[in-house]
Amino acid sequence: MLLNYSQPLEVSDLLKTFDAFLYEVLPAWAAIVLECLLVGVALLGLFVVLALALIYIERKVTGFFQARLGPNRVGKYGIIQSVADMVKILLKEIIHVNKSDHFLFFAAPFFMLIACMLTFGALPYGKGLQAIDFNIGVFYVMAVSSLSIVGVLLAGWSSNNKYSMIGAMRSGAQFISYELSAGFALMTMVVLSGTMSFSQIIESQAYCWNIFNGHIPALIAFVIYLISGHAETNRGPFDLPEAESELTAGYHTEYSGLQFGFFYLAEYLNMFIVAGIATTVFLGGWMPFQVEGWDGFNQIMNYIPSYAWFFGKTFFLIFLSLWVRWTFPRLRIDQLLTIEWKYLLPINMVNILLMVVVVLAGLTLTDIF
Repeated sequence: MLLNYSQPLEVSDLLKTFDAFLYEVLPAWAAIVLECLLVGVALLGLFVVLALALIYIERKVTGFFQARLGPNRVGKYGIIQSVADMVKILLKEIIHVNKSDHFLFFAAPFFMLIACMLTFGALPYGKGLQAIDFNIGVFYVMAVSSLSIVGVLLAGWSSNNKYSMIGAMRSGAQFISYELSAGFALMTMVVLSGTMSFSQIIESQAYCWNIFNGHIPALIAFVIYLISGHAETNRGPFDLPEAESELTAGYHTEYSGLQFGFFYLAEYLNMFIVAGIATTVFLGGWMPFQVEGWDGFNQIMNYIPSYAWFFGKTFFLIFLSLWVRWTFPRLRIDQLLTIEWKYLLPINMVNILLMVVVVLAGLTLTDIF
């Protein structure tokens, strides 16, 4: 039995009213076109706001771990610092590299942004706040998010710079390796949920999130996914493709101005996407914390809007990612690949079989209770 979330603070209720209004005053085809345009604008707006917020949050968290203040001059508590940096990077000159492959050099940043946008549209940010709900949502997200590595490889190769090329090859090896573990971890939860649709995965977690419902295999898959997702975003201690002490800036060494800003933007948004997928698949997505039979407690939890639950869980996972980044030293390339191929991947393959046994034996909490 699923819960009834008819709360006045839900954005989906307003969207349904607006949708009905458009179909009343416009032809069906015009209403569809207008809605598609508005969804695109809304995603782009969320795109920019999240990136600016994450840049500010990381600087503040970094300052906390390093016993300093972080941004504190531009605006109260430095809250407008990210906006000032955005304006500065928009005004920066784009330096043209003479011996680069110009077409691929300019195309590479757009592969990064397109991969982010395609993934963004499939994430459920709240009840009814999802641009599109595929019945193979997990498979779709794994496929389109992999397009970003094309942008990295193109950037490194087209720059005609040895540092960029080495960074791109490192990133390719790292991304392809850890993509396997991330995919197996998500497939483990697909086995538990019995569906690849994000909306159905969330609905199945109404009274028990997957991380609890799947027992030890779900917890193992959760930890492996967080490690793999962190490695895929090239964040420390897995930041070998951008190692400043070795490769200047890695695959985007030759980029400047807005082009560099695209890579910078995509890096932070990929961090959000990884945390958002983990929230959806493992932590109930926009579902509140519920206990079956505790009607009073559940009603209190229902007063919190669904989008607040989603973003709260997601930003908690982002905080864990930043904690890891500023705690552990950078790994060597051999250590990075050893962790994946000798440890994470074998554990993942055994773990997915263990999850099959748990599901077939009816040992999940929802089956037991």
